[in-house]
Amino acid sequence: MEKLLTNSQAKIQRISLDFSRFLLDKIDWKQRLIAVTGARGAGKTTLLLQYAKKYLKPDGTNLYISLDDLYFMEHSMVELADQFYLSGGKVLLLDEIHKYPNWSRELKLVYDDFPELKVVFTSSSILEIYKGESDLSRRAVSYLLPELSFREFIELETGVTFPVISFEQVLQEHVRLASQIISSIQPIALFQKYVKWGAYPFFKEGTEIYSEKLRKIVQLILEVDLMAVENMDYETVFKLKKLIRLIATSVPFTPNVSELSQKAGISRPSLLRAFELLDRARILQILHKPNSGVGALTKPEKLYLGNPNLLYALGEENVSVGTIRESFFANQLKAVSTVHLAEKGDFLINEKWSFEVGGKNKTSYQIKDLPDSFLVKDDIEIGVKNTIPLWLFGFLY
Repeated sequence: MEKLLTNSQAKIQRISLDFSRFLLDKIDWKQRLIAVTGARGAGKTTLLLQYAKKYLKPDGTNLYISLDDLYFMEHSMVELADQFYLSGGKVLLLDEIHKYPNWSRELKLVYDDFPELKVVFTSSSILEIYKGESDLSRRAVSYLLPELSFREFIELETGVTFPVISFEQVLQEHVRLASQIISSIQPIALFQKYVKWGAYPFFKEGTEIYSEKLRKIVQLILEVDLMAVENMDYETVFKLKKLIRLIATSVPFTPNVSELSQKAGISRPSLLRAFELLDRARILQILHKPNSGVGALTKPEKLYLGNPNLLYALGEENVSVGTIRESFFANQLKAVSTVHLAEKGDFLINEKWSFEVGGKNKTSYQIKDLPDSFLVKDDIEIGVKNTIPLWLFGFLY
């Protein structure tokens, strides 16, 4: 235990607080069991370590450990909790819990048997924490850590900090807000960088190798995370790689399930399940019209890649500026709102507001008679009336 505590404290002390994700100050850290889910590369490990450094005392009462640590070759999660609690432990930080067999059952035991111990754990967004062997729905409070918002990217890239802007503020005050922001930065130039390589914090390690790293992350999601959660074999993973490539060169589109099933060599039920898993893994964005009866066997009405960076990394020569705009808008809005396909226009937000997304020459013809409708334009710094600059929707979290 002493060695584990020493390693934990060293990792916590090394972590920087110069930049932190929005979720760090949004989580209710008073809860006894907290889950942080999200895609690989979004910053879940950093979030755990920053929480410990910012909010916890370096007195040996908190412990960070990854569930793929060699310690678990000979010890169980329950043993760890028992030893840690007996040594005076209060907060247990468990990283990548999906890599531990029987995680759900043992986590429930830790929660029930050590009522004075707080547990914060991270997992892949693929993992459905309420559908494990033991139902944790009455115990765990869950938070999703999405990819970097455009606002967060600006802070990490330039050091300029802006507050979060609510969805309602964007609709009602976009002219004033955009005017204030452009007095400090050039949003369009930064936006062009963001959509290519700004959705994950590791862009700071070098933009020239960013796309290759992102492709490797997708590979790890398929070969490690999906196999850990779904017990998939290598043949199925290979078919999923083929499916992603087919989708990446075609998005956005209304999928022909029969055709995709044939091309990828996957049965229809398995293909629909694959869509669901890839959506949860944040490799895909699946959209439906409201009241379309979304379920496990429901065919997606439209598919996008999870964010614009994935399109540049996986779609290669098939990058469409229109697709970039739409995937950015859907990605940023899904973090704070419900997003559906609209009957008129492109998107329906919170089943009330309609949005048409396009370039600076786009007209509002398709939504001209709709109440609560807005035109979202790329390549403009400031809007007017119901025309809003696309980049401003990147300040929602």
